[in-house]
Amino acid sequence: MDKIKLAATAAFGLEAIVKRELIDLGYENISVDNGWVYFDAEIKDICIANIHLRCAERVMLVMGQFEALSFEDLFDKTYELPWEKWISKEGKFTVKGKSVKSKLYSTPDCQAIVKKAVSKKLCQYYDLDWMPESGAEFTILVSIHKDLATISMDTTGARDGLFKRGYREKSMTAPLKETMAAALVKLSFWNKDRILYDPMCGSGTIAIEAALMGRNIAPGLNREFASHGWPLVKEEYWKNAKIQARKNIDFSSEIKIYASDVSEKAIRIAEENAIEAGVDDCIEFFVKDIHHIDKTIGPYGVLITNPPYGQRLGKNPQVSKIHNKLGQVFGKDETWSIYVITASENFEKEFGRKANRKRKLFNGDMRVDYYQFYGQRPEK
Repeated sequence: MDKIKLAATAAFGLEAIVKRELIDLGYENISVDNGWVYFDAEIKDICIANIHLRCAERVMLVMGQFEALSFEDLFDKTYELPWEKWISKEGKFTVKGKSVKSKLYSTPDCQAIVKKAVSKKLCQYYDLDWMPESGAEFTILVSIHKDLATISMDTTGARDGLFKRGYREKSMTAPLKETMAAALVKLSFWNKDRILYDPMCGSGTIAIEAALMGRNIAPGLNREFASHGWPLVKEEYWKNAKIQARKNIDFSSEIKIYASDVSEKAIRIAEENAIEAGVDDCIEFFVKDIHHIDKTIGPYGVLITNPPYGQRLGKNPQVSKIHNKLGQVFGKDETWSIYVITASENFEKEFGRKANRKRKLFNGDMRVDYYQFYGQRPEK
């Protein structure tokens, strides 16, 4: 089978997590560069990677990489790539682009050049005056960084990245992306044999992503991707990947996840989302004000939460009280491990303890920190 180069794109700070996911899936020759995690693959792996990756943003098919110092370079080297192998006669293709620290700094011009080169190549191959563009969709990305051009195609879907699991039909304001929630769980000490608690769960994303991991349910199992309609990505590849993913689901483990929120509406939405995701049996949702939380859940738990924050909140006294309460109830308990993502620069002071580790991340465009407080591990 033909060898191809794929790349899983990752949000800043999550590249190592995505690399670990790919290693766990059995991939080798993995390299990381500027938010892209490259790996050698076969065509069937387009299906496997899209269905299984939890923390990546997209899976890109790398068509080629080359130095582009002029528009002539960009046109000629783009034209040389095997577009006819992938894009069908009726294929509809759009070109997106970005350019950073490069001589070819005009993104619109770069997009136009790539579009022209691909069109010329396909028209000559199919003996057409113009491409009808009435069939399957192909989104081409031209990314130029320090004069190195990477030409790729989005196998996931231009509109719906991998964070679109399909279970979150409803959500609260400013929800945490599913991919970020999954990463927070992966960066913690939690596993399916331990208690997990999110005391400010909103629409339930952290709890649901943890339950999906505990059950080993592939996050992309119940959705479709752009490459479903690509001629080389055969339907049997999708079918086989989904059959294997379903065989790997763990229905027998007893998983204990708790999630609460002050809002009754949020809890109703979270419960509906958990049912849609097929993990409602793993999570106990309940209404509780953060100021009334306690540790009746039990010892040796893992708390992962995304408290309210934002640039407009500033030194909001309510946010400070939330941090104080978390520290009072859980911060002094050596059996609990605490993980909090926030943009608040005063979190450690208000929590009352210095974190064992602080990891810089980006929640959307907002720079945040992931504070990690390590507790004792339970005896086996």
